[in-house]
Amino acid sequence: MSITTIGITATVKNGEIVLPAGVDWPDGTVVRIEQVKEEEELPTLYDTMKEFVGVVDDPRTDMAANHNHYLHGHRKA
Repeated sequence: MSITTIGITATVKNGEIVLPAGVDWPDGTVVRIEQVKEEEELPTLYDTMKEFVGVVDDPRTDMAANHNHYLHGHRKA
């Protein structure tokens, strides 16, 4: 026996699951039901990191290429 999964979004109305128009599943169809909660809006990367803006007094122009040199003392690239 193989299992095929088909995903749809339905709603609950008066305690019953209401399928979207065009979905005609026969009685006895086994379904899995999960509640979908609205997701809260995530902050932007800027909003998350803005407290660090201006922290570095002497930004090196080659920091990306030579970060191992500045952090760990390795030879410059």
